[in-house]
Amino acid sequence: METMRNWCLPLLLAAGQVALLWSGPFGTPGGPALLCVAAAVVLETIGASRRRTAPVRALACTLGALAVGGPAWPDGYLGLGPLVALYSVAVRCPVPVTLRAVAAAVGVEWVLAAVQEHRGPALVAETALALGGYLLCAGLGEARRQWLAGRLTAARRLAGAEHARRLAADQERRRLARELHDVSAHHLTSVVVTVDAARRLQDGRPDLAAEALAFAERTGAETLTALQRLVGLLRDTDSPDHRPMSGRIEELVAGFGRLGRPVTARVPGDLAGPSAEAIHGIVREALTNALRHAPGAAARVQVTRAAGLLRLTVENAPPRTAPQGTGRLGGGRGVAGMRERAAAAGGELTAGPTPEGGWRVSATLPDGAEPRRPDGPGRRRDVLREQRLADPALVSVAMILPLSFVLALTEDWSAAARRATLPALLVVCGLLVLHAVPLLWRRRAPWPVLLAVLATAWAGPAAVAAWHLPSSTAQFLPAGALVETLAVYAVAAYGRGPGRTWPAPVAAALGTAGAMTVASWADRSVGGEPTSAGGAVLLAFLLSVLLAPVFTAVWGAGLVVRRRRLRALAFDEFAFASSMWQADRAAEAERRRLAATLRDAVLEHTRALVGAARRGDLAEGAGTARAALAAMREMLHGLGDGGETGARLAPSPAVGDLEVLCRALRRGGRDVRLRGLPEAGRDLPPSVQVSVYRIVEAALGAGDPGPARVSLRRWRGTLRITVTGVRLAVAGPVAERLRVQAAAGEGRIVCEPAGTLRVVLPAGAVPAPVQEVSP
Repeated sequence: METMRNWCLPLLLAAGQVALLWSGPFGTPGGPALLCVAAAVVLETIGASRRRTAPVRALACTLGALAVGGPAWPDGYLGLGPLVALYSVAVRCPVPVTLRAVAAAVGVEWVLAAVQEHRGPALVAETALALGGYLLCAGLGEARRQWLAGRLTAARRLAGAEHARRLAADQERRRLARELHDVSAHHLTSVVVTVDAARRLQDGRPDLAAEALAFAERTGAETLTALQRLVGLLRDTDSPDHRPMSGRIEELVAGFGRLGRPVTARVPGDLAGPSAEAIHGIVREALTNALRHAPGAAARVQVTRAAGLLRLTVENAPPRTAPQGTGRLGGGRGVAGMRERAAAAGGELTAGPTPEGGWRVSATLPDGAEPRRPDGPGRRRDVLREQRLADPALVSVAMILPLSFVLALTEDWSAAARRATLPALLVVCGLLVLHAVPLLWRRRAPWPVLLAVLATAWAGPAAVAAWHLPSSTAQFLPAGALVETLAVYAVAAYGRGPGRTWPAPVAAALGTAGAMTVASWADRSVGGEPTSAGGAVLLAFLLSVLLAPVFTAVWGAGLVVRRRRLRALAFDEFAFASSMWQADRAAEAERRRLAATLRDAVLEHTRALVGAARRGDLAEGAGTARAALAAMREMLHGLGDGGETGARLAPSPAVGDLEVLCRALRRGGRDVRLRGLPEAGRDLPPSVQVSVYRIVEAALGAGDPGPARVSLRRWRGTLRITVTGVRLAVAGPVAERLRVQAAAGEGRIVCEPAGTLRVVLPAGAVPAPVQEVSP
C-alpha cells in the first residue's frame, strides 16, 4: 500500500503530461526535443516517487527533469514535480533546509527563464510567479510538519501517562514500604532485642527489666504515634477535586466559619501544585486544632507570595473559655503532621504560642503555581497557531501573484506607455502589499485581521479617485480578493466556532463587492464600458451574489479543519487525563489497602505492647513486640514483592510469547494466525524481543474483532513485522503510539489504511526501553 502511495501521484502527473503531449494543444516537439521531454517525464516520475524517503534527492531529480524538459518544450512541459517534492521537503525537513530548497528551486526557474530569452518585466514576472508557487507549497508543507510534530508529541505524552498509570501502584507501594520501614520497623526491632535481653538477664540484673519495660513503653508509644499519623495520612485520600486549590481553601475556611468561629482568609487566586495541596492540609489541621483547644477564638488565614515562596500563617486568638475534655481528641498528629506535609512539599513549618496567648502556625513553601492563561480554550487554539513559515508564505503568495500578473502584462506596452503607467503600477503594488500584510496575524487575531483586510480594500477605490489610475492598472485591484478569502478561512479555523464566526463570509462578500463597485464607479468604466448609477447598484448586487457562495464555502472548510483538529486535541487531553486519573486511583487503592493492613494488624499489636509495658508484664511485652514485628515484616514483604499475595512481577515478554498471545485471542473467539516463528526470533537481543511483542500486542489489542495475521521475517539484518486485519491500529492514537514504539527501537513503521501494519526493526540493535512508550 505504501508503494502505491509513493507512485500514485507521480504516475498521475506523468499521465497528464503524456495526455498533453498526445492531444497537442501546444504542438508536438519533434526529434531530439521529444526524447528530452520523454527523459524528463521518466526522471521526474522516478524522483517524485522517492519524495517520502529522500525528499531532498527527489527535489534535485525533479529540478533536473525541469531543466531538461522545460527548454525542450517551453509551452507544453508542465514541470509540476518540483512543487510536489518541495512540499515533501517541508513536511520532513527543518525550516532552514526548506528555505534553501525554495531558493534552489527559484534559482533554477530564473535560469531557465533567462535561457529562454525572457527579459525585463517578463523575467521578473515569471520568477515572481515561481517564487509564489514554491512558497505556497513550502508553507503548506511546514504547516503539515508542525501538525504531525504536535501529534507525535501528544502520543509521547500519552504514552508517558500510560507508563505512569501502569507503574503508579507499584511506585506508591514501594514508597510507602520505605516510609513505613523508616518510621516503625527499627523501633519494633529495638524493642524486641531489648526485651529479650532483659528477660535473659532478669535473674542476675533485675534492674534491667524495669529499664526494658520503660524503653518498651516509650518506644511503643512513639511507634504507635507514628503509625497513627501514617494511617491518618493514608486514609486522607478523598476523591480528587479538580476545582482550583484556592477555591477549595476558601471553602474550607468558610466551613469552619459556619461552626460559629470568626475566621478570615486572604489567599491568592492561582494556587496550584504540591505546595497548594500542602497548604490545604496544613490549614485544615491548624483550624481543627484551634477548634479543639481554643473554642470560640477568632482565627486568621493568610497566604502571601514573595521571591518564589509561599508564606502561610494560621493564627488564632486566645480561647474565650477553657477547653473541656479535649485532651484525647484527634489522632495525636498535630504539629508533627503539619511539619510532615510542609517537608513533603519542600518547605518548613514552625508553630508556637503568640505573645497574646494564642497560637500561630507559620509555613514557608516553594511557589509551585504554574503560569495560568487567562483563557482556557485559547491555549488549545495556540496549539493550532504555532507556525513559522505557513503564514509568511501565504502573505507572500497573496502579494506576489497579483504583482506577477501586473509585470507580465507590461511586456506588451510601449516604452512611452510604460513610463506613463509606471507611477500607477507602483501605487497598485503598494495597495496590494498593504492589503496582504495583516494576514501575518491571522492566527492570533482572526477577526481584527479580517476587519483590517476589509478596511484596506477600500484604499483601492480611494486611490482610483485620488490619482485617477488608468483602467489598465486599476483592473488588478480585484486580484486582492484572495486576501479576503484567506482572512475568512482564518476566522473560521481559528475563531470561536460557527455561532460566532458566521458573519465573516457575509461581511467579506458585502465589503469586497462594495469596494470593487466603488472602484469601478470611480474609474467610470467596467470592462471598458461606461458605468451609470443603476449599473453600479446592479454590479454590487451581482458581485455579492457571486462572492457569497465562495466565501461561505471557504468558511465551511475552515470550520471542518477546526473541528477535526480540536477533536483530535480533545481526545488526546481526555486520554491523558484518564490515564492520570487511573494512576491516582491505583495509588489511592494501595494507600487504603496499606492503611487497612496497618490498622488491623500492626496497630493492634503495638497497642498491646504499650499496654503490657505499662502493666509491667515483661513476657507479654516480648510476645506482643514479636507479633507486631512479624506483622510488620509480613506486610513489608508483601509490599516489596508487589501485592497482597506476594507474587513477584512477571518477567519481560519475548518473541516466543507471541504464540501464547495468539492462542489466548483464538480462545476468545478471534482468528489470529502467526507465521515466522521460531526462525525469526532466534538470537534477537532481549530488548528487541520486548519491542516486537509490545508492537504486536498493541496492534492486536486495538479492538478489531475480525481475523488477523502476524508475519515475522528476517532479512538483511532486519526483522520485518507485518500485521493485517487491524484497521483500528493504523489510525488515531494507537497508530501514533506504535510509531513512537518503532522509533524507540530505531525502526520504521508504515500504517496502511486498509488495515495493514508494517514494521522494520534492526535485528541487532538495542532500542530504548519499551516500557517508556508502550501503549
